[in-house]
Amino acid sequence: MALLHPQTFARCAALHPLRRKPRGLSRYDHFLALCFAQLTARESLRDLETNLNAQPHLLYHLGFRGRITRTNLAYANRRRDWQLFATIAEGLMKRARCLYITEPNRLELPELAFALDSSLIHLSAKIFPWAKGGRRHADAVKLHVLLCLRGNLPAWAGLSDGRYPDVKILDVLPVEPGCYYIMDRGYVDFSRLYHLHVQGGFFVVRSRSLLGFAVSASRPVDKQTGLRCDQTIRLTNPHSKRNYPGELRRIKIYDKERKLTIVLLTNQFDLPAVTVAELYKQRWQVELFFKWIKQHLHIRTFLGQTPNAVYSQLWAAICVYLLLAIMKKELQLSQSLYQMTQIINLRPFEQTPLAELLAKNAPETEADQNQNLFDLNTL
Repeated sequence: MALLHPQTFARCAALHPLRRKPRGLSRYDHFLALCFAQLTARESLRDLETNLNAQPHLLYHLGFRGRITRTNLAYANRRRDWQLFATIAEGLMKRARCLYITEPNRLELPELAFALDSSLIHLSAKIFPWAKGGRRHADAVKLHVLLCLRGNLPAWAGLSDGRYPDVKILDVLPVEPGCYYIMDRGYVDFSRLYHLHVQGGFFVVRSRSLLGFAVSASRPVDKQTGLRCDQTIRLTNPHSKRNYPGELRRIKIYDKERKLTIVLLTNQFDLPAVTVAELYKQRWQVELFFKWIKQHLHIRTFLGQTPNAVYSQLWAAICVYLLLAIMKKELQLSQSLYQMTQIINLRPFEQTPLAELLAKNAPETEADQNQNLFDLNTL
């Protein structure tokens, strides 16, 4: 937790002031408690209180300064604004991105590439009645993530209810000129895609099955690579044509392994068609990210029933993931994030320096040292 400087936390807290000064549990203590629950898999507030107070003489070394009680934690989860943790996560994303910006990219592209997707975190309608979605909608909270493919780290994240359409997240998505945004077919909305194009971003999105278009140019392709066509098209549907008046590039690929034909749309005309297809294939990294945090972080059971408690816990989980990634890079650790969480889970109160503690458990083989953030053997 020393990777998050107290002054950095104080600057974030100043952006979300409280109506009155907290007495028993400070906002930093609340954040530490939620991170401790993530790293040690605590199932309830009573469980969290018992474990933290099991060795009270060591709480000071963990950074706690207030009194940790179940009542204080329940009050903080209910009343303290979750947007503070979102602001902390935003700062950690920028820091992690600077650290991993030099990571080797499989495609060797000078531009940054991002994968956009969302995942449902299911809730019980009886325990969380505010999340009830009805017959056609899931009782859930939806986590939206823009994953940077250099390092597989979230560059932006957002939370919404389960009924929120994925495509609407493009209205609030930060767009950087020259960057690539890889999306699935759920994000096909030509007015929003054209707005992304006007802002200078490049998108690669899977096309829907029914699409009216006219081919204005066609380029030769090597069918041995799986490509079937590389075309320049214009939309012919009046509504679609009005929303996206420019030209699009249409690339058709045949996946031999799954025996599936995929059609991609992009506004990038300079890259080779094979590279565009490989870019879309890298979108699977965001699915691995969702799978990792659901399996190895504590987001299946919650420490409160209010929306504020749920959102606070989810943002704390994202902060923990980012802190682990920052620690791995700054300390040049060879373990995967999964191995790091397991070691910290067993020794949360140990006063051994973290670099020394993790060095004792470093992988012995060279194959284990060349792992990505996601340990595929644990997914």
